[in-house]
Order: sequence, then C-alpha cells, then structure tokens
Amino acid sequence: MGQSQKKSKLSLKSYSKFDSIDGSHPFKKAVPEGFIDYPARIRKGGKLAFFNYALAKEMGLIPVSHPEKMDKELEKKVLETFGIVIINEFDQMNGRSFDKKDIKSGTYMATRYLQLQHEDKTGRTSGDGRSIWNGQVKHKGSTWDISSCGTGATALSPATSKYNRFFETGDPSISYGCGYAELDEGLSTALFSDIFHRNNINTEQTLCVIEYEKNYSINVRAHQSLFRPSHFFGYLKQGNYTNLKNSIDYYIDSRRADKEFENCPKGPKKYDYLLNYVCRTFANTTAIFEDEYIFCWLDWDGDNILMDGGIIDYGSVRQFGLFHHEYRYDDVERFSTNILEQKEKAKKIVQTFIQLVDFLKTKEKRPLGQFKKHKVLTEFESLFNERKNYNLLKKLGLGESAVEALLDKHISVVEDFRKVFSYFERAKSSKGLGRVSDGVSWDAIFCMRDLLRELPQIYLSREEHLNEAEFIEIIRSNYATQEDLEVNSYRKKKIKEFQELYSSLIELSCMEDGTSKEKRLLEMTMRSAVINKMERVTGDAISLIVDLVMKQRKKIGSDEIYKLFKKFSSFQTMDPSGQSLPNKKFWSSNLMRQFYEIVKERREGI
Repeated sequence: MGQSQKKSKLSLKSYSKFDSIDGSHPFKKAVPEGFIDYPARIRKGGKLAFFNYALAKEMGLIPVSHPEKMDKELEKKVLETFGIVIINEFDQMNGRSFDKKDIKSGTYMATRYLQLQHEDKTGRTSGDGRSIWNGQVKHKGSTWDISSCGTGATALSPATSKYNRFFETGDPSISYGCGYAELDEGLSTALFSDIFHRNNINTEQTLCVIEYEKNYSINVRAHQSLFRPSHFFGYLKQGNYTNLKNSIDYYIDSRRADKEFENCPKGPKKYDYLLNYVCRTFANTTAIFEDEYIFCWLDWDGDNILMDGGIIDYGSVRQFGLFHHEYRYDDVERFSTNILEQKEKAKKIVQTFIQLVDFLKTKEKRPLGQFKKHKVLTEFESLFNERKNYNLLKKLGLGESAVEALLDKHISVVEDFRKVFSYFERAKSSKGLGRVSDGVSWDAIFCMRDLLRELPQIYLSREEHLNEAEFIEIIRSNYATQEDLEVNSYRKKKIKEFQELYSSLIELSCMEDGTSKEKRLLEMTMRSAVINKMERVTGDAISLIVDLVMKQRKKIGSDEIYKLFKKFSSFQTMDPSGQSLPNKKFWSSNLMRQFYEIVKERREGI
C-alpha cells in the first residue's frame, strides 16, 4: 500500500466522528411534540468559507494533532455532513422527487419555541424557521449540540404563520420565510462569537460556514446546550404540563455532567435548583452585558439568549464603544429593547421561571403577576448589583484580592463610586434621538474606558487631581458637541467626587493588603491598558471588517479567513494576565492593518 493510500485511510478514520452527526438527538425521544422532523438531501455546489479548527478539536471531530489546514477528505466530510437542505412541506405537497443517493438517511428537527413576532404568543406556530439541529456529539465529558442556519424554510417561520401557507426554500418574494442564510451573516457570527468566547462571555460558536452561489450560506453553530428559555415558555403559556415537565426534565438531566449541575438533586427539589441557577445566570449575564456594552435584544420571551446566558443569533447583536443606552434596533414591525431595559427583561424571564417551577410542583398554573414580589426576584436584584460592583472594580485594573477586599469591607465607597461613574457613562448628546444605519440612537458623549486607562498612569506621575478641563479632555468622544462639554457647577462637583472616590478606593485597597500606592498604580496601569484597550471592536467595526473580507473572498481561502479571524480575535482579548502587546510582525498582513484601522476609526460607535 502506497503512502498516499495510508494517509487517506488514516484521515478518513480520524474524521469518523462526523458520521454520528446524522440528525439524531435525545430530545426527540424526551419530547416527541417538541419539534417538526424533516428529511433532508445534499445541497450541491457548496464550498467551505470558514472552518473552526480549534472548536472542531475541542469537540473531538478532528484529532488535536490535526494541522490547521484543510485537506480533501476533511472538506468532503464537512460538506457531506452539513451541506444539506430539508425536504419541506412545500416540496412534499408539490410531489417533488429527488435523487435517492442525495437523500440523507436521518431526519433533522426544527424545534418549537416561543417567539414574540408570532401573533400566537404561545409557541404553537414558532421556532426554528430556517434552522435544523444536526445532532449531538460527546467528547471528554462534554456534550455539544450542533445546529445549522440556512438549511431551508420550515413550517415554524414567521412567514408561514403570517400568511398561513408553506413556502418554497429560496423563494425570493419572502424575506422571513425563504429559509436561506447569507455569507456575511455567517462570517460576522464566526468572528464576533470568537471574540466574545475569548473574553469569557458565554456564546454559541461557529463550527463552519459553507458558501453557495449568490452569497448564500449554511452557518453551523455549536454549544454545550442550545436550549433557550423560550423552548420551555411555550408549553408554560399553553398550560401543557406534560410537555413542559418532559422538556425541563430533559434539560436538567442533560446538564448533570456539567459543573453547574453536578450537585443538582433528584426529585422535585431539582426544579428549585434550576430556578436558582437561572436567577444567578441571568443576573450575572445582564450585569456583564451592561458593563461590556453588549446589546443582544433580550426580551421576556427568552428567544434571543440561551439557558446558560449564552449569546445566540448574531443578526442584531452589537458591542458599543460608548454606553449608547438609547440605541434600539429597528426590526421593521417593531423596535427592540435598549441595553438598560435588558436587565428588566432578564428579570421577567426569571419571574416566568418562578411561575414555571410553581406549575411543575403544584400542577396549577397561577398568574404571572402573583410572583412579582417573590424572594428569588429580590435575590436577582442583589446578585445583579454585586456583579455590577465587581465588574467596575475589575475595569479599574484592580487584581482579584484587592477587588474582594473592597467588596467585603468598603462596599459603601464602591457603590458611591459606581453612582458617579454612571453619571458620566450615561451622559447623552444635546443633539437628541436620531436615525442610525439599523435603528435609532441618542449618542453617548464620554468614553469611560479612556479615563480608566489613562488615570492610573497620570496619578503615578503627579500627586494632584486633574482639573476640570483635563478631565473632560480625556473622556470626551467624537460624538460630543461643544455644548455637551460645558462644565457647570454640578458637573464640576461630579468631576471632583469621581477623583476623590477613585483615590479612596486605591488607598483602601493598599491599606487592606499592605501594597504601596505606587505599586498599586503601576499594577493598575498595566492591567487597565489591556482591559480598557483603545482599539476595542464594535458592531460597526465587525460589519466593515466582514465587508472587507467579502470583497477579497476570491483571493483568500477558508484557511486564511480562519487564521485572520483567529489572529484578530487574539488582539481583542481583554485578559491582562500575561498578555503582551502585538509587535510589528503581528500587523504585517495588509488585511490585518486594514482591520486595525477600521477598529480605530469605529471604536466609539455601535
């Protein structure tokens, strides 16, 4: 046997785990009414635009030793596994026949879940409208759900619900029901989700993007669990006790191997455990979203977020450069929530889970309003505020031990500082509300990240505080008008208060652990330079970077896109532990230099 034949056999064997991704999923048996099952066929003409080698290795789909380079066997296996289109109701009603060799052996589920844009607010008509679940894989104690977006029009799309008829996949007359996804959407998600993942923000990840003609694509996502609160809320709204119990029991049992659920009890107490988990998760998640300026259109239906607080469906997800808290996404028929409203929407999700758990335990569905003063909601508020305090101290550049000491012994100073920080962070332009590319916004005017980055090194070199003009000069953004920057007596008072409290926090942290002020400021200077990096990506920057990649698509292959995204994501990591600044070689690629310029130009935007 020749060397090439040996290599081919080894490669095929090492990719055998893909064969188990055949549409099968344990949820099908647990909740037979929780999905619509579709046969599928091979969708021809696809080619790989992106493949996430790191994620594929973590999932056990390719060996850890596999080079980050595509070979024919792997590409063939990926296209055979994920390059599919469902045979939907339109196809079946019109008696369409397909070559038997192209029809997949398994069936693929489109799951049912609650969605606000459907007139029926009980989840009977809604769910995966252009997606299916490819299956589930297990590797080294971890379980991964896999789904694909752009695999054809299902009966759960908003279009089918609105017009009461089934649609042909690819029908150009209907935007919400054509069943296809687009290439720029897939690449944006791949890049954005990788940046969030590297910064320990929970998110689905892109496994691969398959490109088709007319810039259509199939975008394959993976996460330890792809279930959303909305998967359960539909059955709650319907009063369907059996399906609700079966779906919740499935979810809890599927998570028992995870750290968060390893101590989850059996019996009815497991529902209380789940409720406490949801409360803690959504309190922490929304605090992180506020402090990292992440907008993901959170709403009470629990559709645009995963059960573990993970970000999903990046179509409207943004990361702001400033705290643009009046921004709302325009979804044609309605405007989204804004970033500050996400907390109350998360709280409503928790309240709905309180109602859900009560229903499971009593078999009586009581009105949601009866739970608005529940102790778990009080706990939500407490956890949210604790996390906000923690996040702010970390953004200052303080280490873990200093943060813990301040939270434990000097919480009143921390909270006073948070109030004055918020005053500057939330300041808005005198220009008022206006249109932006995909919605409306009222510009924020101060860049607090710049202040947190510059202040410790300024205090290292001088004893006195900044005067009002110096302070405003550091935090002013390009959105601020001259009128916005005027310092009246109240703002003068706030500038003084900010610096006094900032200095108090430093001095108190030094007192608690015996660190000298000079050493503490040096430590904060180094950490804050990374945490509050000037060149921090925004949603606008992601869109422009992907537009640039799309224009170069014919010149660069999937491996180069992967390497570019990986390199750029590493630059966007805000973890100060052991991270060195990129050298000249890092920016040697022309595209990377252009990425950098885009981020620099759009750093204050939405």
